Amino acid sequence: MAATDLLDKGAVLQRDKETYAIVPHMPGGLVTPDALRKIADVAEKYNAQALKMTSAQRLAIVGLKEEDLDNAWADLGMKPSHAIGLCVRSIKFCPGTTFCKRGQQDSVSLGLKLDELYHGLELPAKFKMGISGCPNCCGESHYRDIGVAGMPKGFKLMVGGNGGVTPRIGQTIYEGLDQEQVLEKVDKIIKVFAEGGKKHERLGKFIERIGLEEFKRQVGG
Repeated sequence: MAATDLLDKGAVLQRDKETYAIVPHMPGGLVTPDALRKIADVAEKYNAQALKMTSAQRLAIVGLKEEDLDNAWADLGMKPSHAIGLCVRSIKFCPGTTFCKRGQQDSVSLGLKLDELYHGLELPAKFKMGISGCPNCCGESHYRDIGVAGMPKGFKLMVGGNGGVTPRIGQTIYEGLDQEQVLEKVDKIIKVFAEGGKKHERLGKFIERIGLEEFKRQVGG
C-alpha cells in the first residue's frame, strides 16, 4: 500500500514517508492533567519522535509507526480526531471573559458549544473556525472560514477567511449578535455551504463564486 495519510486513524504521514502524527482532540487547548499524562505515556510507550504544540491548540504526537496507531488511540482512551480530511477540523478560541482581562465576550463557552456541534462534520472542503473574545482576535478570527469576535456589544461574525497559498481576510456579515444568534447563523452558513459548495472549494471561494449578496440572501440576511 502506498504511504499516505490515514483518515480513519486520524494519522498524518510525516516527511520520512514512514511514520505518522496523531493529534488528540482538546477543544480550545483546554486539557486535564490526566489527559496530558496519557499523552506523555503514549509518546514514551511508542517511541514518538516529538510532541508538538499545533496552531489549532492541540498537542501532536509525532513519529509513530503505522502498526502502533490503533493501540495509541486505545491507550489515550479517545477516538481518532479530525485533524485531516474534508470536515470541520478545528475550532480555535481564546480565553475570553473566562480568563482574560481584555475579554469582552465569552469565547470559551461559545467555542466549546461549536466544537461539540461541528467538530468532524463532513463538508465539501476543510473548514476552520476562530472565536475571539475581543477585537484583538487571538482566535485568528479574520483568517478562518467562520470567524467570530467579541465586541463591547455582542459578537461580530465574519466569513470566508483562510490562510494558505492564497490568504483571505474574512468579511463581516453580522454584528451585535448574542451567543444564541451566533449559533443560529453558524448553523445556517454551514448548511448553505454543505449544500452548495464544490469538493475542495473553501467557503471563501464558494462565496466568491456565487457572490456575497447571494450568499447573504441564502443564509438569511
